[in-house]
Amino acid sequence: MSPTVYHILHVSSLLVLFGYTFYAFAAPAETRKRVLIITGIASLLVLIGGFGLITKLRVGFPGWIIVKIVCWLGLSALVGMAYKRRAQANTLMLVTLALAITAVLMVYLKPF
Repeated sequence: MSPTVYHILHVSSLLVLFGYTFYAFAAPAETRKRVLIITGIASLLVLIGGFGLITKLRVGFPGWIIVKIVCWLGLSALVGMAYKRRAQANTLMLVTLALAITAVLMVYLKPF
């Protein structure tokens, strides 16, 4: 597959993961199972798209990719926390935004 396909898969899956993460902060508890399934699949597609891009573009494994993997893990974990820790929703939403902004900055700045 071409890098464009991996890029579209990666970005569109990230949008789904990000959107459903914020949905989980406001959704009723009955939606927990469905939302966790959707975000789990989206998270897997983010991983496949990201590593597909790494192999197609042959960038190696620099430090900024490690930072993006940590951001991905954090974002994936926040969905489950959104249902269990309703009282800390505002703080967790800020953490979600910080992880997303950090991941985007790593792509464009590639500091190390």
